[in-house]
Amino acid sequence: MRPALINKHPIQPELWRDLPLGEDLKFLIETQISEVSRKFFGYHLVRLGNLSSQVELPSCPIKHQINITSKMHSYSNIVASSADLPISENSVDAFLLAHELDFANDPHQILREVDRTIMPNGYLIITGFNPLSLCGLFKYLPFNKGSVLHDARFFSCARVKDWLQLLGFEVVDVKRLLFNELFLHRKFNAPSKWNLWCHQNLSVFTSMYVIVARKREIPLSLIKPNWKAKTKFSPVGASVRSGAMQVETTLKNEK
Repeated sequence: MRPALINKHPIQPELWRDLPLGEDLKFLIETQISEVSRKFFGYHLVRLGNLSSQVELPSCPIKHQINITSKMHSYSNIVASSADLPISENSVDAFLLAHELDFANDPHQILREVDRTIMPNGYLIITGFNPLSLCGLFKYLPFNKGSVLHDARFFSCARVKDWLQLLGFEVVDVKRLLFNELFLHRKFNAPSKWNLWCHQNLSVFTSMYVIVARKREIPLSLIKPNWKAKTKFSPVGASVRSGAMQVETTLKNEK
C-alpha cells in the first residue's frame, strides 16, 4: 500500500472546470449530498478547499458557511492551510471535503485538523476518486496528459473509512457514483439497464464515492465502587465478646 504522506504537493484544481467534465461532477455531487445536508444543524459549516468552496448547499439549514482555501480566490473567506486550520477546538458543526484528500500531500493531518475542530455529533462529507475504477486505471495511462487528474491520489473508500474510524467517526452512509473513465471527456450516459445493473452488482468499481460520517464521543461517567465488608456482623458474636470482657474485668477487680 502506498504511504499517505508524500513530499510532493499535488497540483490542486482551482475550479471544477479544471477537471474533466468537472461541472458535471459538481452537479452530480450537489445532487447526491442535497438530502443529507438537510440533516445538518448548528451554526457553522466549513467548506474546505477550492472544489468544496464552489459546491452549493441550498437545502442546508446552516447559513453561516465558511470557505477555506490555501490561496486567495473570489470564492474564499479564509486563506489557510487545510492541515493547519485557524479554528478553535470543537467549534464547527459540519465539514465538506470535496476531493480535498485526493490533492493533499498529507491527508492524515487534514483529518486530524477536522477531528480537532468539529463538534461532537458533527457531520463530515468526503468525496473521492476510486482507484478501483476505469478512471483510476486511466490515471496511469498516457491519456489527456495535461489533466490534473494524473496528480490525484485516488485513495480507496475502504482506506478513508479506516482513517475516520480510528479518529472516532461513525460512517453513516456511503454513496458510489458514476461509471466513467473521465479522461476521455465522454458525457455521462442517461440511466440505463446496464448502468443500473452495474450499480447493483459492480458498485465497487464506480469512479467516485461519497462518505457521510459523524463524530462520536462517548461521555465518561463515574462508576461508584460497590464496597463490601469482608466479614459479616453477627449480633450473637458481639454479645459473646461483650460478656467475656465483663467477666475478665470482674476477675481483675477481685484480685
